[in-house]
Amino acid sequence: MAAALPHSRLHLPLHTPSPTSRRRPCPRSRRRLPSFVAVSRLQNTTAATHPVLPPPAPPPSAALLAAEGASLAPRREHRFPGSVSSPTSTASASNEAEYAVLLRALQVRRAVAAEVLVAALGGGKVGGLTYIKNLTGRMGPFVDRVVVEAAAMRRDRPELAHMSFNARAKAYIQESGLVELVKWFKHNSMTYPQIAKVVCACSGDLGKVRKMIKWLRSIYVKGDFLGRVLANGGSFLNRSFEELEEIIGYLESLGVRRDWIGYVISRCPQLLSLSMDELETRVRFYTDLGMDKKDFGTMVYDYPRVLGFLSLEEMNSKVQYLKEFGLSTEELGRLLAFKPQLMACSIEERWKPLVKYLYHLNISRDGMKRMLMVQPTIFCLDLETVIAPKVQFLIDIGVRSDAIGNVLAKFPPVLTYSLYKKIRPVVIFLLTKGGVKQDDIGKVIALDPQLLGCSIAHKLEVQCGYPETKIPVLEACNGAAAERSH
Repeated sequence: MAAALPHSRLHLPLHTPSPTSRRRPCPRSRRRLPSFVAVSRLQNTTAATHPVLPPPAPPPSAALLAAEGASLAPRREHRFPGSVSSPTSTASASNEAEYAVLLRALQVRRAVAAEVLVAALGGGKVGGLTYIKNLTGRMGPFVDRVVVEAAAMRRDRPELAHMSFNARAKAYIQESGLVELVKWFKHNSMTYPQIAKVVCACSGDLGKVRKMIKWLRSIYVKGDFLGRVLANGGSFLNRSFEELEEIIGYLESLGVRRDWIGYVISRCPQLLSLSMDELETRVRFYTDLGMDKKDFGTMVYDYPRVLGFLSLEEMNSKVQYLKEFGLSTEELGRLLAFKPQLMACSIEERWKPLVKYLYHLNISRDGMKRMLMVQPTIFCLDLETVIAPKVQFLIDIGVRSDAIGNVLAKFPPVLTYSLYKKIRPVVIFLLTKGGVKQDDIGKVIALDPQLLGCSIAHKLEVQCGYPETKIPVLEACNGAAAERSH
């Protein structure tokens, strides 16, 4: 029931007056109108009810429209004279839309191919789901290969044209033999990043990987190193076998024996990625130092990375630094043939701090040269963890600081001995069974540091067991102590 409206004091007329009706003016307010107004009203009866509108504005001119369009247009980019820029049009917008659709379709196909690959690896029992997903995530180029080949099967193989994209992708993965190859890689202790790197490096041609494995076995690369060679060899997977055989034959002609080749390639597979010009340049670098075929072959066998891993600039800088110790070219060649690991040491991080440390121990340049020629391993050792603790031990047992340099230059191999397995046991033996007093042990070592290199079982115990064959240094030291006591 509708609510009753409130009572209103406003009295509305019962009928709406017509627009033609005129309200009779009050006699008191009647005015006389000018005659021309009365005449106009007689001529136009609607003037009292409808106001007179102004005439319409004229249309804007073409110049005004052009000015407004120029003000609203974006600012033109600066271009150099002669440049060509095609204006944007509806055709380019439609092309961008088509490209976006194609890109989205390609992403969908990639996702589908990745799922098919995960299912194939899981069905082949390659590993757990996490392992398979991590492996697939690093095999983007191979997934793209699956997309391309699965699409090509529909055109090139009529018997598979009726199959879905998923089925064709699965068929290609099975035909490629990827699952068996991944299982073999994993059996040879390759990590999933290494497996993905090898699979992607061969451009999807897994048959070439199998042929490369067979060829590596023919040059005596052991099975434990096959995966490492394939993963770290760089781009040699894309080289022909004729080029690889040429490299092997060249190394054999330089003194690297055939049964050494497998070991050399296992330690430095980057050799297979070098061109013949690069390899000949590196070989000439060492032969110019006076190495013959025998020295060169043994050097490459001892440290294969000396030939294929370092850059020529780094090799030149290290040779020039070693020459600053006063080494001749022939001496440097013999040094590198004996200890090629020197080329792997850093000048800034290894050699310069060591030279500064030896200089503070009063070792001259000739003394450093002798240390380098007698025991070059010293220049490959870590200063803080290996060399400095041994020097501090010699100081602690009584060797004077000004005599440390003479001890090291006189017997450099002492820095290569183990502190706890060699040096300390010899010192303890001399103090307990050698008859050396604690105050004299530093002098004994300073007079004859070669004692620290003697074998306790085969040398020191034999000498101390027979008084008539006592070590001369011990006799001299004991005699000096007796004179001081008198």
